[in-house]
Amino acid sequence: MSNAIERLLLMSDAEVLGLNGQAALGPPRQPQRSQFSHLLRHFLERFFNHETASPDGDAKVRLVLIAFATGLPGFIVAIYLWPVYHAFIPVPQKHHLAWVPGPPPYWVQVNHHFFFVLYSFVVMGIATVFEWDLFFPDLLDLLVLNTLPIPERRLFFARVTAIGILLGGFLFDANFLAALALPEAIDPPNLPRFLAGHVLAVALSGLFASAFVLASQGVLLFVLGERWFRKFSLLLQGSILAILVLMLLLFPVYSGAMPVLVRSHKLAACCFPPLWFLGIYQRLMEGASASPAYVRLARIGYEATLGTVMLALAAYPLAYRRRIHHLVEGANSRSSRNWLARPVHRLLHVSLLRKSVRRAVFHFIGQTLLRVPRYRIYLVLYGSVGAAVVAATVLRFAVVGEEVHLEFTGTGIRAAVGIVAFWTMAGLRIAIGSPGNRQGNWIFRIVHGRPPQFSIAVELFQAARSWALFWTTLVTLTAALGIRAIASTKMLTLPAMAAQMLVVVGMCVVLADALFLNLTTVAFTGEPSHHPPNLALTVLKYFIFFPPIVTFAAVAPGWVEQSVRHFAFLTAGFAVAHLALRIAHRGIVREYCRLGDAEYWTDELPLDLGLRHRATNVEAARAAQA
Repeated sequence: MSNAIERLLLMSDAEVLGLNGQAALGPPRQPQRSQFSHLLRHFLERFFNHETASPDGDAKVRLVLIAFATGLPGFIVAIYLWPVYHAFIPVPQKHHLAWVPGPPPYWVQVNHHFFFVLYSFVVMGIATVFEWDLFFPDLLDLLVLNTLPIPERRLFFARVTAIGILLGGFLFDANFLAALALPEAIDPPNLPRFLAGHVLAVALSGLFASAFVLASQGVLLFVLGERWFRKFSLLLQGSILAILVLMLLLFPVYSGAMPVLVRSHKLAACCFPPLWFLGIYQRLMEGASASPAYVRLARIGYEATLGTVMLALAAYPLAYRRRIHHLVEGANSRSSRNWLARPVHRLLHVSLLRKSVRRAVFHFIGQTLLRVPRYRIYLVLYGSVGAAVVAATVLRFAVVGEEVHLEFTGTGIRAAVGIVAFWTMAGLRIAIGSPGNRQGNWIFRIVHGRPPQFSIAVELFQAARSWALFWTTLVTLTAALGIRAIASTKMLTLPAMAAQMLVVVGMCVVLADALFLNLTTVAFTGEPSHHPPNLALTVLKYFIFFPPIVTFAAVAPGWVEQSVRHFAFLTAGFAVAHLALRIAHRGIVREYCRLGDAEYWTDELPLDLGLRHRATNVEAARAAQA
């Protein structure tokens, strides 16, 4: 032990021993761990090494990415506050630019503090919602762990301890880097008070968000039962995620209304949890000179956090016991046949699904998408983020006197259609094209061959596009009709509605063609890539393509409704883009059918030692098949 401490202090590597030296050390001694320790390590590993968080099984890489993605935003914002507090940037005055010494105005500083409180609240809420399916035992735990000689109480406390460590680690990771940089960035007049206010406020904010999600899940699971809870689980997850992301996206909108929100005694302001913890922040930082509004908000924050934590601790054991009873007793099998969908299916069979091959894959997608947890969480994430972006684009706060009014922007209403179309199509593309079980592709290989004939391959791959096009168009049209309730009268005329419908349908068709252009696998039967995905390039694609699509959706309807010629010109443009993308897709499919999946056949060669390599020519792959 002393040698290990000495190496740690001296920052030196372990001494390299020869074979004789290693033999003199004796047999390796495994660390002595208790049963509780093994259970704790097992539950912590499952939080990151499951198909939703780590579909490729590389949990360590995902853990590092999550840690950096969680801690960097607050740290970067803290660094960027240094020029604001050190007169680094000239402030425009009436007739010239001037260097304004000293810190920014008081309410600007309050907004800076509010960001860190809000960020901790949002991050902890999202992390808890994302992992909440693993907070309770599943059938695998019942069949494996409950059959071992493990006391039930020890199993329960190990899971509770793992949940506490997970949430505590997320809370620390999301806030500790910002706490290191903020004192140097803003030079607070009283450093101990500032650190006490910052650390306690962000910690209680994140703790309240996690406890609220856990308490909601536990109460609903105990009251409704497993079967009814599962029916509302996706809707509840999506709603919570949408609200949390919306809170963060609307942060710039809060800035102008912050003085009114803090001083307001209305119920709406008192029911906004991040304001409670801002009150704690300012109360500890300013001391006795703090405004009475901060004292009132801080008191609400303390009481709400204590009550929510106690409710979560009381509801979790009850929900845990009910989940165990449900797993032991099993669920009653019920028919999942939807009689209301029959007319819709018949209409699709005579329009989009005239070929039997496309029809089969289309229904295969519909029956598979909502049964796999990883696909469901993809849809929930994309749907909630899309709803939050739409709301942040449309909503604005206006301060009139001492009142805060909610307003809707006309430009945001027009752009909302493009946001809905893009996020819906992108979410379906990610879910449908995500890698699945390789052995699950055997039925398609037996029926159609591998690679299939060109005409069959086109129908197989077009089924996913048809499914995504149908649902994206339906969701976008529903959103466009719903937006009419808040639109101005100028947007409700017949030409405006016709232009809006043209833009909606045309965008959905072109987006489906573009996003499914390179898809050459049947839905859910793809294979994981041999190279890890580049997260930076993935995010860059959204930054490049998302703004032009939203801008087009906001500008095009106003231009189209000006004349019939514009309507015809845009229709022709959509038709040309659709035909060009269809021709390009058929070329990609033809190349796939001509070359085949050479790497698949080389994997079937004997004595390949598990090494992946590409065949030098197609004939070698065909010979291996024979």
